[in-house]
Amino acid sequence: MDRVLLLPNLTRARYRPFTHPPINNTGELVEHLKCLSLTKFDFHPTGTYANKQFAMEKFLRVWRQDALNKHQYDSAIFIGDKLLALTNNDKDAFWLAQVHFSTGNYTRAQGFLSRQDLISRNPSCKYLAAHCFIKQSKFDEALAILGEKNPTHLITSSSNSRRKLQHADGNSKNGSMRAGKGVYKLDRVDKSEEREREDATNIKFEAAMCFLRGTCYAKLNAFDRAKECYKDAVRIDVQCFEAFDQLMKNTLMSPDEEWAFLESLDFDSITVADENPSSSQEAAEFTKMIYTTRLSKYKNPALFTAATETLSTHYNLAENPDLLLSKAELLFTQCRFSEALGLTTSILESDKYNFSIYPLHLACLHELNQKNTLFLLSHDLADNHPDEPCAWLAVGIYYLTINKIAEARRFFSKASMMDPHFGPAWIGFAHTFAAEGEHDQAISAYSTAARLFQGTHLPQLFLGMQNLQLNNMTLADEYLKTAYGLCRTDPLVLNEMGVVFYHQDHLKEAADMFNQALRVADEIDSDPSAWIATRANLGHAYRRMDMLPEALETFKEVLRQGGRDAGVFSAKGLVLLQMGKGFEAVVALHEALALNPQDPIATDLLGKALESSSRVGITGAMPGVGWVEDPEEEERFEKLLTVRKRDAVRKVEQGRRGRASGGSGSGGPSTGVPDRRRSEASMMEVSDEDG
Repeated sequence: MDRVLLLPNLTRARYRPFTHPPINNTGELVEHLKCLSLTKFDFHPTGTYANKQFAMEKFLRVWRQDALNKHQYDSAIFIGDKLLALTNNDKDAFWLAQVHFSTGNYTRAQGFLSRQDLISRNPSCKYLAAHCFIKQSKFDEALAILGEKNPTHLITSSSNSRRKLQHADGNSKNGSMRAGKGVYKLDRVDKSEEREREDATNIKFEAAMCFLRGTCYAKLNAFDRAKECYKDAVRIDVQCFEAFDQLMKNTLMSPDEEWAFLESLDFDSITVADENPSSSQEAAEFTKMIYTTRLSKYKNPALFTAATETLSTHYNLAENPDLLLSKAELLFTQCRFSEALGLTTSILESDKYNFSIYPLHLACLHELNQKNTLFLLSHDLADNHPDEPCAWLAVGIYYLTINKIAEARRFFSKASMMDPHFGPAWIGFAHTFAAEGEHDQAISAYSTAARLFQGTHLPQLFLGMQNLQLNNMTLADEYLKTAYGLCRTDPLVLNEMGVVFYHQDHLKEAADMFNQALRVADEIDSDPSAWIATRANLGHAYRRMDMLPEALETFKEVLRQGGRDAGVFSAKGLVLLQMGKGFEAVVALHEALALNPQDPIATDLLGKALESSSRVGITGAMPGVGWVEDPEEEERFEKLLTVRKRDAVRKVEQGRRGRASGGSGSGGPSTGVPDRRRSEASMMEVSDEDG
């Protein structure tokens, strides 16, 4: 029987299949081909030799895949080597390099790719070779393979490929799908011509190589270029989640940028191998919703809630760890720490070492002062996962919670050295300096965090607060305005801006800022008790503006919400004293001293209030109190007044000897947890100057 030969890499128009007489053995066939100057050849499947080789290749590939499924990499390497020798096929060489990569043999993987000269001919092999260099921390060599230019011609914008969602109508030619409460339709249109010419698999590898370029630039501290590479990767392939995750996890974009970027993505490029066209539409909408849950929680909480509800009800993701974490992050921004802790605890009960949960979980524990839980958790992580930065972050937070600042700083530093791009460790490291009043070192550490994490407003906020501590109002104002530009919906930023206005004697602007902070806190459904200090600041602004009834009502509201602080009672007493209600002022100041017996301001104001009450009582009517001119009653009041004056003088002397220096200010440094925010705003105190 004649055998048919097909010449490789040659067009059929020029070289047609030809027949050859039977050849008795393979050696004769190879010699004959050498005479024809052919180096590569394939048999037509109808040939006996071709059938046997095809069966052997199939057998070896199944064996290799079975070994990979069992993580028996030595077996996979052994079989893959024989398969490559048999076929000399690019795909088999790539798979063998993949197995070596999985075992950490990056140099051997590169060797296979280089020997076959696959790097220049195949996008997937170029990606793998660059990845090998990155794993060896050879970022310049990786960039040399990848090149510095992104294939932006493969990007399709949302505006060109997809019209905006519209309500479905009877004339719709496309399938409709349910998203949230309404029914919408997606108009799917053709991709660009350049994209059509590219193989789908190659497009995905081109996007993956954009992601690797971003990784290289990030490791080289070129964060602007890294951000653009990550964005191009997701624009080219919207399913390149690694790049999207880097943008979100490292907060390389502000909240406004994140939402604008999401709207620019071409989710219609997602296709599903299904006869039903609505499957691709549903997959596109599903992907957009799960991406929405990863965005900043400071903006559009309503859209976030709608996405989570749809994913929970329609796709049974209510108990999914990533979705629960997103809900906990939203609760944390609302200062609802107990609820957020409940969600993170439920995740860790089923997946104890899910390290993406720990930064938020540790933050909640710190805010709620859960010292014992932090102690046990930090010990468990340090014992079982000493190679994880989160383990040492937990130890640092524990020491910060028990106010051992030096120890906390050491472990925050260790976590940041293990992963230089670990945001929580950098913020915690800066917090330790702030807690000790080392403002210059704190500013330096916060500045590093601001450079590493350009999209978050927290480092800028903390820089503004530190300059406020140093009374550098101009710098504080600049940093806080930068923070406000990045995030306009954080009440803490608005509170600190109001504090700056207050100390610059711009009292009306300060009151406006405090009111805006309280309004935003109410809009995002934040815990009212978290903003007691902001309301107290508003009362001080009203008091200095001589809006005494408003100030008095504000301080009463602070007390009703649980702000039972000596400073608040002192402020209330001062307002009452200014309103001429001396007796009520005495009562308020006594309550302040009951909470803090050595409060110098309350003691001083009490003396003034007693003197005022004495003068009013002797001369006639006391505002708000019916005064009876009875000699015996008057004598009893004088004795009481004398005793109170003597007690007040004694308390003043004790306070001068025993108290630390104090005064009015913007409030202390953040006591919040790394990469997060503190629960309490700065609160201005009453001072003698204010009176």
